[in-house]
Amino acid sequence: MKKIGIVFGGKSTENKISVISAKTVIDNIDVDKFEVKKIFIDQDDHWYECDGIDKDYAIINKKEIESIITFLKKLDSVFPVMHGKYGEDGTIQGMFEMFDIPYTSPGVLASALCMDKVYTKIILDRANIKQTKSIYIKYEKDKFIFVDKEFNEEKVDLNKIAKIVNSNLKYPVYIKPSRQGSSIGINVANTDEELKNGIEDSVKYDNEILLEEGVKAREIECAVLGNETPIASCLGEIIPDEEFYSYDSKYKNNESKLLIPAPLSEELTNKIRTTAIKAYKALNCKGLSRVDFFVDDKNELYLNEINTIPGFTSISMYPLLFKESGIELKDLITKLIEYSLEK
Repeated sequence: MKKIGIVFGGKSTENKISVISAKTVIDNIDVDKFEVKKIFIDQDDHWYECDGIDKDYAIINKKEIESIITFLKKLDSVFPVMHGKYGEDGTIQGMFEMFDIPYTSPGVLASALCMDKVYTKIILDRANIKQTKSIYIKYEKDKFIFVDKEFNEEKVDLNKIAKIVNSNLKYPVYIKPSRQGSSIGINVANTDEELKNGIEDSVKYDNEILLEEGVKAREIECAVLGNETPIASCLGEIIPDEEFYSYDSKYKNNESKLLIPAPLSEELTNKIRTTAIKAYKALNCKGLSRVDFFVDDKNELYLNEINTIPGFTSISMYPLLFKESGIELKDLITKLIEYSLEK
C-alpha cells in the first residue's frame, strides 16, 4: 500500500477552512488502497502527526513531529489540503520538490502565479483570455505605489489613487489583496470614500492590491483534473446571498445557492470548459485546479481567478462538480494521488 500524507492547517488565515477540507479528504480516502498519515500544521508552524479530526473539527491525539523531512521522506505522496499563504503559493510545494516527494497540487511556478492575482492576469492576458479591467497598487513603508501596465512605478496618495481609478475604471470597484484566498480582505467600493477605506483595510492582508472594475454577472465555476491531458467538469453557478461571494457567504451563511449543472447554453458551456483548460495549461497547472468565471447579461465571458487547492468541504464546488460529472469523491481522491505519482 502506498503511504499518503494528508497535510493540512498551516500559518495562513485560512487554517480553519483547511481543517474542514482535510476532514472531508480523510473521511473519504480509500483506506483499502492507501495507508494514511494525517499531518496538522498549526499557525505557529509546528508540525504534528495526529489520529484525525473530530466532528467539531478539533485535532485528535496530535504528537509533534521531531524531524519533518525524515517523516515526509517515508511517504509515497503528499496530499496538501492547505489554503492561502504558505500552502497554496508554491512555498510548501518547493519544499516537497527539494526532497523529491510527490504531491497532488500544481507545482511551484503554477501555485505562485495562481496565488498572485496580479500575475495571473499578466499570463492570462498573454493567452488572450478576457478579464475585467484592473489597476495594480503596492504598499511599501507606509507609502502607496501605482504600477502601470509597463511596470513603471509612481508614489501616490489615496486621493491620487481615486483619480486614477476614476480615469480608468467604473464603480463598483473590487479591492482585492493579491495573494489571499477565500475572499479574505476583499472590499467593494461604489464611491471614492469607500475606495479609500477599502484600500486601507485590504493592505492589512497584503502589500499588493488589485483594484478591479466590477461587472454585473453570473459567477460560474469549472473544476479541472489531470496533468498533460486535463479534463474539465460540468459547470456550477453560485448565487451569493451578498453583493459578492464573500468569506461569510462561503462558510458561515446558509443562503448562498449552488446550481449544478449551471443553466447555460451548450455553446457557452463548451466555451467555458475549453477556456478553463486553456488557462490551466497557460499557467502550467498539474493535478487539479478550480477555474472561476464571470458571465454578463450579454454572455461575455471573463476569467476571474484560478484556485490551485480548491476547497474540499461538504459545500465546496470542486468535488461537487466532479460528482455531477460522474466521479465520486473517493475515486476523485484516488485519481489525484495517481496523478501526483505520474507527474
